[in-house]
Amino acid sequence: MQGTVYSFETESREGVVLLDDGSPVSFDAAAFDAGGMRFLRPGQRVRMNVEGDRVTLVTLYTLADPMR
Repeated sequence: MQGTVYSFETESREGVVLLDDGSPVSFDAAAFDAGGMRFLRPGQRVRMNVEGDRVTLVTLYTLADPMR
């Protein structure tokens, strides 16, 4: 699943991603930490892994992303 970062809180490491249809998807610190990133900015493109109704991983999306 892919989307665009709408908001990100540095201290809590939680945020919201907007899917291409405009639907918001929240992620928690555990999903952010699993991606190994340090920071996100609004407007960045990300890839998310979802299990059930929970985001488990957030990583930066690149054109060379093998999971596309």
